[in-house]
Amino acid sequence: MKVLTIDIGTGTQDIFLYDSTLDIENGFKLILPSPTLIVHRRLKRLLPTRTPVLLSGYQMGGGPSAWAIEEYVRAGLPVYMTPDAARTINDELEQVAALGITLVSEDEARQLQDRLEHIVLKDFDFPQIAATFQQYGVSLDDLSAVAVAVFDHGNAPPGVSDRQFRFDYLDQRIRAHNSLAAFAYPAEAIPPILTRLQAVARSAGTLPCPLIVMDTAPAAVLGSTLDPVVAARPEAILCNIGNFHTLAFRITPEGIAGLFEHHTGEIDRPKLERLLRKLADATLTHQDVFDDMGHGALMYTDRPFHFEHHPFDVVITGPRRSLFRTPSDGDPNTLRPYFAAPFGDMMIAGCFGLLVAAAELLPHLGETIHASLRNQGRPSAPWEV
Repeated sequence: MKVLTIDIGTGTQDIFLYDSTLDIENGFKLILPSPTLIVHRRLKRLLPTRTPVLLSGYQMGGGPSAWAIEEYVRAGLPVYMTPDAARTINDELEQVAALGITLVSEDEARQLQDRLEHIVLKDFDFPQIAATFQQYGVSLDDLSAVAVAVFDHGNAPPGVSDRQFRFDYLDQRIRAHNSLAAFAYPAEAIPPILTRLQAVARSAGTLPCPLIVMDTAPAAVLGSTLDPVVAARPEAILCNIGNFHTLAFRITPEGIAGLFEHHTGEIDRPKLERLLRKLADATLTHQDVFDDMGHGALMYTDRPFHFEHHPFDVVITGPRRSLFRTPSDGDPNTLRPYFAAPFGDMMIAGCFGLLVAAAELLPHLGETIHASLRNQGRPSAPWEV
């Protein structure tokens, strides 16, 4: 049985092919530039040529791609976008048009695409991934599932803060299903407000198997719980420091006891430690984070978590985890991090979280996946398959 997992961030897209006939550590993996970074680099290369561009396709991750598109417009160059592609910049299309971007219909785009540099936007390109594996003699024709993670703010109504809207959604989801896997959905059950997850499902086209989609940070934190040091704890503070967003959960045997999410660019180690301590002692408020330009915080307990009961105070994962390696002014009370590496690889923690979520949402796969994650039986090495 095979499950393809793809964790799509701002800097990289991390790909892990689970094969039940192999040890987890022998699974094939790829760490590649993220789709938004690929678009960014392509536009930066085109900019000196002053070539007009047409962007069609689907809503995808913004950040680098959106910055490059806006730079193109500021340079006085024609940029045409279809409505779905334009939502990469803003769900409110009149704001996209206000930047100087020309919005065109799908029919108009088909007429223009041969006369302009044409770039198709999408977070998930299954044919490209399948072709890459095929070049190394690995077929994806026999997949049992595909699981993809992206970050989705949610489509906030006009005049409503994206940050507040996201935290209202997180609160509703946790109250209804208190687990990290609650942030994963079968493709056919994605809530309408999660437009980027829906775009992933549309861009997938016809797959040979079911598709699961999930939010990136919960996927990474869920994956980090497979690290044996983390798994041995009944309660923990787990923090994923991503390239754009830092999200920390307080996890108990009963589920999620609290969380906060901030923009990584707005924090340093002392600020992050203060937030983590307040998350631990149950004094963190939504306004503590929201008023500091973060997304917000949620607390579901007033019971403090005592760091001193553990050899490591906080579990850290994510591509910007080096932030926690910076000096903390020699303070002897600084938090002691444990850098989680499930199955020996921090970069694909999100892929392992996706695998756990797939096991929950697709029960017919659950027993086999969980047996692999517990290292039960004797899977083969690649040359034995």
